[in-house]
Amino acid sequence: MEENSKSKEIFEWIVCILIALIIVVLIKAFIGFPTVVSGASMDSTLKDKQRLWVSRIGIEINKYPKRGDIITFEAPSQTQMSTFDVDMNNPVAIYDYKPKGILGKFSYYVLEFNKTSYIKRVIGVAGDHIKIEGGKVYLNGQKLDEPYLRDGIQTEQKVFTDIIVPENCVFVMGDNRPQSMDSRSFGCIPLEKIESKVWIRFWPLNKFGKVK
Repeated sequence: MEENSKSKEIFEWIVCILIALIIVVLIKAFIGFPTVVSGASMDSTLKDKQRLWVSRIGIEINKYPKRGDIITFEAPSQTQMSTFDVDMNNPVAIYDYKPKGILGKFSYYVLEFNKTSYIKRVIGVAGDHIKIEGGKVYLNGQKLDEPYLRDGIQTEQKVFTDIIVPENCVFVMGDNRPQSMDSRSFGCIPLEKIESKVWIRFWPLNKFGKVK
């Protein structure tokens, strides 16, 4: 009887742990999760090592973010393109990696092991004409007002500097343009590769609040 009691207790603990893991996975997949800023590409809006809460709710309900939103997305397979390698009529980032098997897909897409994500700001949505010229960004023929940039920041021309954003895609850039690898280098991000929208910065405490 004592062995049966111990076995039952162990089984109950295993069930509890599995339920807890399932709840954590569901929260991360459909509600949101904490993340840490890595690098300087979003200075001075977001600094290296700051901690954020990112939301999946809006992304799951309406996959299309708005211009100005800060989002996270799966990093493209090729992040540094050249003008000889791309089709300017289809300026979409390349995603070659495909995890194999059910466990591989679960690990990569749900648990997000060995997956690299970027944080950038949405500059253009489907149908927008983006042109970078003279260190400035032009949206549909008008100079884009970018109050989030530091004084003196210039937007350098790279590969994709005069394009129409394709359907079901967004054009993204970091706020620290000289140190940002973004859509200028690898093209527009397909909507299905968007993971979340940055919502709240909770560390450091003196910077706590909604991120704009």
